Amino acid sequence: MPTPLVAQTVSPAPGTRFPGVNSAWAIVLAGGEGTRLKPLVQRIHADGRPKQYAVLVGERSLLRQTLDRVALAVPPERTLVVMTHAHHRFFPAEFTGPGAPRVIVQPSDRGTAAGVLLPALRVAWRDPDATVAVFPSDHFVVDDGAFMRHVVSLLPVVDRHPDRIVLVGAAPDSPEQGYGWIQPGPRLDEASSGDVRAVRRFVEKPSLAEARACLENGGLWNTFVMLGRARCLVEAGRRALPELVGRLARTRPFLDTPAEARAIELAYRRAPAANFSQAVLAAGAARLAVSRLPALAWSDWGTPERVIATLRREGIAPAWLSELATPA
Repeated sequence: MPTPLVAQTVSPAPGTRFPGVNSAWAIVLAGGEGTRLKPLVQRIHADGRPKQYAVLVGERSLLRQTLDRVALAVPPERTLVVMTHAHHRFFPAEFTGPGAPRVIVQPSDRGTAAGVLLPALRVAWRDPDATVAVFPSDHFVVDDGAFMRHVVSLLPVVDRHPDRIVLVGAAPDSPEQGYGWIQPGPRLDEASSGDVRAVRRFVEKPSLAEARACLENGGLWNTFVMLGRARCLVEAGRRALPELVGRLARTRPFLDTPAEARAIELAYRRAPAANFSQAVLAAGAARLAVSRLPALAWSDWGTPERVIATLRREGIAPAWLSELATPA
């Protein structure tokens, strides 16, 4: 019996892919601990799993939903999933069946900067002009097809602006402090999905006063879905975090060899922890662009309050929701 989510989501049939996407790569970030969502995840799963492996709605984990969404545009052989060794017992359930993506196992979590830059370096070493799209693994999306069509529409924009990172921004409905905020600037280009604008300012997790000002001035929430040339992502990281990129780059001689895991372990041992949004995006707003996501249900499921509010707004009622004693 399908859960209510199945009736609510709009996903193409399994195996469906958009035509004409022949060279893009995808990075799926699945290495974090999901600390803020852990109290809710522990109510649903008693095995200590982080949120990306949790089944909050339907029958698939958040990570599996993300991989299925990404596969609409990018084949598994060009999809790099960044995971963390401490979560190894949850890996097998996510990669059953043919067509598994490539997996990069971090020895420890060093934040989203390392999570983005290690796979971006791998792609850049093979093809620096390859376009890479980055996806977190904790998002809720009702219409996977519409979401990925929007992402695909930005590929030509990256071709025309190879020195910019193109962000996907979502229309806000409150002065949320937990998101990064993007202040759009003048029109830069146009995709089939609408205008693409330069970025005046990027503010990561602002104060309440700053968030209210961003909302009043037409700011967008950062979804952390972004596209850019592999070399552009690497160079942005090198400008902001030279020590981190330098340490990660030392793994290059060991790529695809039996010594690769050990090389990554040594690189991470002294690699500084950093947040990609704070360290790279906020520091390099002049090299960013932003495209506004069309009207569809999207949410970053970072907190229990956000998960519960989304489900109630969409009319989705998994069994665990009715068992919660506290209101959203």
